[in-house]
Amino acid sequence: MSWIREKIETGRVVVMGLGKSGLAAARFLLRQGAEVMVSEGAARETINPEILAWLTAKNIRSEFGGHSAKLFVSADVIIVSPGVPLDLQALLAAKAKKIPVIGELAFAEDYLRTPVVAVTGTNGKTTVTTLLGELLKADGKKVFVGGNIGTPLADYLVTSQDADVVVLEVSSFQLDTAENFRPDVGVLLNITPDHLDRYDSFAAYGDSKFRIFASQERGDKMILNHDDLEIMKHLALFLPGAGQSFFFGRDSLNGNDATVRNGRVTVKSGGDGSEEVHELPVTLLNPPNDENSMAAILGARLMGCSEHGIKRGLADFSTLPHRLALVADIGGVSYFDDSKATNIGAVDSALKAMIRPVILIAGGRDKGGDYGLLRSAVERHVKIMLLIGEARDKMAESFAGLVEVEKMESLAQAVHRAGEIAVAGDVVLLSPACASFDQFASYVERGMVFQEEVYRLKKKISQPSLRQVA
Repeated sequence: MSWIREKIETGRVVVMGLGKSGLAAARFLLRQGAEVMVSEGAARETINPEILAWLTAKNIRSEFGGHSAKLFVSADVIIVSPGVPLDLQALLAAKAKKIPVIGELAFAEDYLRTPVVAVTGTNGKTTVTTLLGELLKADGKKVFVGGNIGTPLADYLVTSQDADVVVLEVSSFQLDTAENFRPDVGVLLNITPDHLDRYDSFAAYGDSKFRIFASQERGDKMILNHDDLEIMKHLALFLPGAGQSFFFGRDSLNGNDATVRNGRVTVKSGGDGSEEVHELPVTLLNPPNDENSMAAILGARLMGCSEHGIKRGLADFSTLPHRLALVADIGGVSYFDDSKATNIGAVDSALKAMIRPVILIAGGRDKGGDYGLLRSAVERHVKIMLLIGEARDKMAESFAGLVEVEKMESLAQAVHRAGEIAVAGDVVLLSPACASFDQFASYVERGMVFQEEVYRLKKKISQPSLRQVA
């Protein structure tokens, strides 16, 4: 029995946070016989009454409106939800007492009985995770897809675990507290600046991503993006476990195990040098989705998916919302919702995918990135920037003298200003490079507001004027 399992099954466990992940962890821990306590930063009156009733029924000691060091230092182990800052005073007090602070991935390792493929990276995680799941399902496999998206892994752990494969999206925040988490196949898509408001440096953020491979053993597999300079730089310094390396990239001359050219992904299908070719559907043809497809196809093959299953899954796949999604064409102007682009790397990819002049709507809550890294892509593709949110002044300063910039008071104003200045052949692209939390509850809400304003604009433009009616 590992030390984590021993502490869970015989000790007192504090679960930090009552979100989806925290509740799933609490349910799992109760099943293991732990004495569970909960610490929630939000006020009690803001919590769903059904959750409060459940806590009472399960006799779970709870605190609200903050996190007390007194409670934390009384624990044998602390479970944190993704995104919880690890420098909170209560956590630091616990660490000073050498009380372990771990996340869902750390305790899952002792209880998970299903083969796992885990996907991380700055951008593309959700698309690759979802596509991987669909490819495996198309091959007739029973698949659990979750982790950082959808259903927490802890909810799967309390089931009969009858899936053939577990496909997980894992974030750097989760990997920071993953301890000995060991996926059978780990996928690292890319490393570009993000969450620098949390990490001391870009190098530290990259180190966090590489933790996905740290506990792998002989027979496990690492899938890496050969075209990503930061990944290759880290790989040269990384002391991996015994996992075997597989690479994907655009250049077949590098010996990559998966490559893409003209909408076709070629995969080495065996040690004898044989290859198989997969035609990408229209929804996956353009960057960065063709790159995401290489990773997903290679991952599916390494998890035992047949060639037929991959072809069938690709044919049926639809792209995810708020990721370079075409909302409408209005008078020859295309409006794209890329609200999920919350960091610089994602915006860079979106701009490079555009072959028409772009009116870029960007901004929101700053995440500590260097907007100067976008200057080349902005100079090449953007005709005007409409900036919103808390970061608009910082972004305007970064692009001063390079492109015309206008500061907007709201996303709605930005959309309607774009409608005024766009001409046939232009693209209006919402690709914020920032978090949404200054003005919206999530990137999803931001994307929905963008779509609503685009539809409102379309309706306004399509209505005949009173003079024309007369």
